[in-house]
Amino acid sequence: MPPDEGDLLFRYAVERLSHGPALEVGTYCGKSAVYLGAAAQRAGGEAVVFTVDHHRGSEENQAGWEHHDGSLVDEEIGLMDTLPVFRRTVRAAGLEEQVIAVVGRSRAVSRWWTTPLSLLFIDGGHGEQPARDDYEGWTPHVMPGGLLVIHDVFPDPAEGGRPPYELIYLPALASGRFEEIEALGSMRVLRRV
Repeated sequence: MPPDEGDLLFRYAVERLSHGPALEVGTYCGKSAVYLGAAAQRAGGEAVVFTVDHHRGSEENQAGWEHHDGSLVDEEIGLMDTLPVFRRTVRAAGLEEQVIAVVGRSRAVSRWWTTPLSLLFIDGGHGEQPARDDYEGWTPHVMPGGLLVIHDVFPDPAEGGRPPYELIYLPALASGRFEEIEALGSMRVLRRV
């Protein structure tokens, strides 16, 4: 995540966290969780950020794909395991009180989630089914006036993958429940009407 996009995420999280918790879908090693956690720290009080990830890496993080990092593979089981790195990242940033990890698949967790969200940040798997699951599972939990922030939205196919654009961003706008309020780089910020 480029610093300007991280600053945008931080700014909107500071604005929204006094209204309720934020939730991030797709944690990986915790870079965006630090921006969100710092916003919760700034907001004070009981402000918290939940992060949802299975920590086994998205499709594009697996062996043979462009974004694979072999150092994140647990040699004992042969699978990606970003949870230890995420935990170290959050601890090093001094945000263990503000950032709460929920370890599990997005679809399974969203099925049982009941808390309204003041901000939902989707940066999960970029395949078609994960993007569809993230949209369908999480956007109903955004409270009126709350924000849906989507990362890796590329209207031009030459710039990046399609699922966040076609299966999250466009359906959110078409639903009539969200309106775009800002775009920066590949980030889109939509407000629930």
